Amino acid sequence: MMPLAANGGPMTIQTMPAGTAPPSPRSLDDLGLGPVVLRDLLIKTMFRMTLDSVGDIARTCGLPVPLAQELVDMARGQLLLEATGTLHATSRGEMAYQLTETGKARALDALAQSEYFGAVPVPLEQYAAQVARQSVRNMALTRARLAEAMGDLILPPDLLDNLGPAVGAGRSILFYGPPGNGKSSISNGIRDAMGGHIHVPRAIAHGGQVITVYDPIVHTALPPPEEDPTALRRSAQRADARYVLCLRPTVITGGELTISMLDLTYNPVARTYQAPLQLKSNGGVFIVDDLGRQAEPPQALINRWIVPLEGGHDILALQSGEKFLVPFDTLVIFSTNFHPNEIFDRAALRRIFFKIKIDGPSRDDFLRIFTLVAAKRGIELDEAAIDHLMHTRFAEIDHAYANYMPVFLIDQMLSICRFEGIPARMSPALIDRAWANMFVRDESILK
Repeated sequence: MMPLAANGGPMTIQTMPAGTAPPSPRSLDDLGLGPVVLRDLLIKTMFRMTLDSVGDIARTCGLPVPLAQELVDMARGQLLLEATGTLHATSRGEMAYQLTETGKARALDALAQSEYFGAVPVPLEQYAAQVARQSVRNMALTRARLAEAMGDLILPPDLLDNLGPAVGAGRSILFYGPPGNGKSSISNGIRDAMGGHIHVPRAIAHGGQVITVYDPIVHTALPPPEEDPTALRRSAQRADARYVLCLRPTVITGGELTISMLDLTYNPVARTYQAPLQLKSNGGVFIVDDLGRQAEPPQALINRWIVPLEGGHDILALQSGEKFLVPFDTLVIFSTNFHPNEIFDRAALRRIFFKIKIDGPSRDDFLRIFTLVAAKRGIELDEAAIDHLMHTRFAEIDHAYANYMPVFLIDQMLSICRFEGIPARMSPALIDRAWANMFVRDESILK
């Protein structure tokens, strides 16, 4: 289960069915926001970004050009915009527009209420429908695909039997077992096996508030699919440009995770909200590594997850205290070195759908990993060194093998050889020097 090296081949990205893409809006009503909200967003964006052509406005706001033109015409009718009487220098004959003095005043007033500008937010109801279309539970995960993703790991024979149904169900998973046996690596393999892509909104809107969702740290944007230049009515094929096409996201947290990180983050300067981690991970994976190392007790963290894990939705709160439901569509993977009974009560364990123990390798599997690592690192096996390792050193710890040990020991020996200026090799003496760095003696230290 210890990662060895890349298997050399790129991971295949599974494509999503065409029906999962959010359809491009054909009218302002399709945007799901009121005309005043749309108008104010237009003039704020023009004011902050000094835009003056309909094409640039459409690209920045994520709108089809006809809808951007309709918004411009609306603002012109309210004397907030005016045509400059000249063609835009770089827009292939587009008319240039500018804010009037009234428009600038209205833009500043709107910015005082919310600094958000740019892409038109997606109403929460539309976002929920899109999450359902691209749900993590709609994946058709096969044994072959999961095995490919785990291709560089040495796994117990029955582990795929347990992993497959767990990942395919899109439900919560708890990995537990002694440290150093690949729980984190298996979690990453699951992420790769999911593949595919989803559409992530730049922002969503609820109750007059804007919540930014797309995060380049979490989301990996992909170029939009190329259109067939010979197809008729190509614009009808385009997805809603308010969304960003991304790989299925993966959020990985460890000991730094706190309950407050699962709440909306309010920016009092911009007067906007930042989506919490679990909202950003919709359609993908949320990995809670090293559970039990956080400042919050594991039981408290699980209690926070009870409603999302069981109901498929989460409850968030605005600054005003208003609470509302958001979709919760993520494969949650908890990983811990503690026995589950030590950190959870039975009610909490019942809410984690799959519980899989990741144990250390057998003697034969350890030797397989050791042999593979040696080959990858270009160091020849030495019978005396292996015999000394297996019969002398491991006897000291009751033959408790762990998956991290082959890489650790071989890399230690290579480092020693480089320092000593000798060819890369293994020997009983080098095994002893490497072994000494793997453990710390239990002893008192005088202060």
